Amino acid sequence: MFDFFWNLGSFILALGILVTVHEYGHFWVARKAGVQVLRFSIGFGKPLIKWYDKHKTEYVIAAIPLGGYVKMLDERVDEVPPEQRHLSFNAKSVKARIAIVAAGPMANFLFAIFALAVMYMVGVQSLKPVVGEVTQGSRAESANIEANQQIIKIGEDDISTWQDATFSLMSRLGEQSVVVTLRDQNYQKHVRTLNLDGWKLDQQDVPPLTSIGIVPFRPQATLTVAQINKGSAAERAGLQVNDTIAAVNGENISDWTQLVSIIQQSPNKSLQFSVKRQGSIESLTVTPDGRDNDAGVLQGFLGVAPKVEPWPENYIETRHYGPVDSIVLGIKETWRLITLSFDMIGNLITGQVSVKNLSGPVGIAVGAGTSVSYGLVAFLSFLALISVNLGVFNLLPLPVLDGGHLMYYIIELFRKKPVSEKTQEFGFKLGALLLIFLTCFALFNDVSRL
Repeated sequence: MFDFFWNLGSFILALGILVTVHEYGHFWVARKAGVQVLRFSIGFGKPLIKWYDKHKTEYVIAAIPLGGYVKMLDERVDEVPPEQRHLSFNAKSVKARIAIVAAGPMANFLFAIFALAVMYMVGVQSLKPVVGEVTQGSRAESANIEANQQIIKIGEDDISTWQDATFSLMSRLGEQSVVVTLRDQNYQKHVRTLNLDGWKLDQQDVPPLTSIGIVPFRPQATLTVAQINKGSAAERAGLQVNDTIAAVNGENISDWTQLVSIIQQSPNKSLQFSVKRQGSIESLTVTPDGRDNDAGVLQGFLGVAPKVEPWPENYIETRHYGPVDSIVLGIKETWRLITLSFDMIGNLITGQVSVKNLSGPVGIAVGAGTSVSYGLVAFLSFLALISVNLGVFNLLPLPVLDGGHLMYYIIELFRKKPVSEKTQEFGFKLGALLLIFLTCFALFNDVSRL
């Protein structure tokens, strides 16, 4: 229950920030263009808080925190007195209207630059992209990529983090192959050609690196218990934090993976545990709970987490940057996220990326909650990513989105006359239906991941 409210609160905070930024972009440019702004609303539905400024603009924080809007004086919506016509949105030049509509997504992109720049100034801790395991029969194994090698280059992209490696691979969907440069523990370089022919992201929740057979290095889990879930099978059996599991049913346990395998194969079955506790051996009867996995197969669940060996010092880097370098890096990273987002939309259309990878509000809420729990740097990175996605999404040429309005105004710019009201109305209805379908599909994906 705590996780639910934590994720919900984080979601409201993140979305509130990003919607405010987006709508303020429209608001600011509208004011500069001489348009009367009637209402600036964060959220929909019943107003919870509202106030007015000296320009008689109403500011609202509403009950449903799933978006926002800026309402402007517009003859197409309300009756406008002749003396106020020059303040209405529709009376402005088509270029002014384009600027007002485009300002929302542009504000999201500028905010991403700001968030990333702050993140770089605070300091970014990252893991070197060292390969932990290579899956048998995978593309990585066919390319002779080996464990304990560090990825330093993919194609022409320099790689210093796992995020770099992931984004570089994702940008190469549809290519035949890519050259990967690695460095082993003796600092010897190895150049490998990774076959990408037919590679697709067509499995739900399978990261790009995993899909080609690369498992990032992680410190080994020990057999010592670090955490026990309340009400779990482990707690009921009397397991304690700092217990070391030595054997199960008389079989010596050598690593955590072996223990997990035994537990998963024993739902609702009694097991005899031998554990080391404060220098002595204790015998406990443990009955793992039964849970269905994603494939609907019943598996055992113990409800413990192991202590993990510390990271090797040379595998973790913390980098701090000055203000100018941080801004430059923020611009570069934002541009990379923008291009990658458009690439992913194209790959969704062509089928290179499965629609099962779409996420909705629930996915964003979980991501927000996780990033907040990790600290400021992770939250800033998350905000930048979602801000770019929000900006790109709003630029899609769906009539109910900013991109749809821009499409109409650009057509008007070249035709020298507006798109007919009938055509616009049909487009809005079609766009609304598509948007509702996408939202429902993304929510379905979210729920299926729970």
